[in-house]
Amino acid sequence: MRKLLFNKKNDAGAIGIGAMIVLIAMILVAGVAASVIISTSNTLQSQAMKTGTQTTREVSSGIGVFSVIGKVNVTGNATVGYTYHNLTCLAITVEPNPGSDRIDLNNTFILISDGTRKALLTYAYNNTIFYDGDVTGDLFTAVKWANLSNNTFAIGVLQDYDGSMSRFNPTMNRGDKAVLYVYLDKTMAGQLQTRKDMFGQVIPEIGASGVISFTSPKAYSDTIYVLQG
Repeated sequence: MRKLLFNKKNDAGAIGIGAMIVLIAMILVAGVAASVIISTSNTLQSQAMKTGTQTTREVSSGIGVFSVIGKVNVTGNATVGYTYHNLTCLAITVEPNPGSDRIDLNNTFILISDGTRKALLTYAYNNTIFYDGDVTGDLFTAVKWANLSNNTFAIGVLQDYDGSMSRFNPTMNRGDKAVLYVYLDKTMAGQLQTRKDMFGQVIPEIGASGVISFTSPKAYSDTIYVLQG
């Protein structure tokens, strides 16, 4: 019995249209995927550049402690003799690290401890005694110590050629030097005795902190002591 074969042209057309639809869909999906990848790549690149910039600022910026000088409370006079008590005032000389970004002392903290007590100090610009623009002669005469509170430090300008440091905006940049004054009588609720370890940090808003680390003398027989640096 002979079988007759018929070529269904309509079926062939339907298969071609289906294949074209699948191809278009694949192209659209590929386009959307490419768009997402490009957008993600741009976002990651932007984020990477931002992170790199911030990291560079963090690594290169910072504040350094150049020296720490202490003053002993002395009573008496030349006639009856002098009595040397304990350390009562600190003058911490600081400067920006090489290559550092600007350092705003408004947003800088001093954290100090003697192992028993700990204090966190900030700069308070609402009183002119916290800033002295012409520190000459005796460093310790620049500030009225009795007017400092138990959580603030004072600022004395040692070097500022471009005038970047002011009472309300004490910003340090390259070449600047300043003295941060700490009154131990109030800050640490008492003067620093002999053979005491003092440690702490000068913490800027951005970058590395300056390190404070010294041991008070074994005995006090002078008024001024270089404790660090």
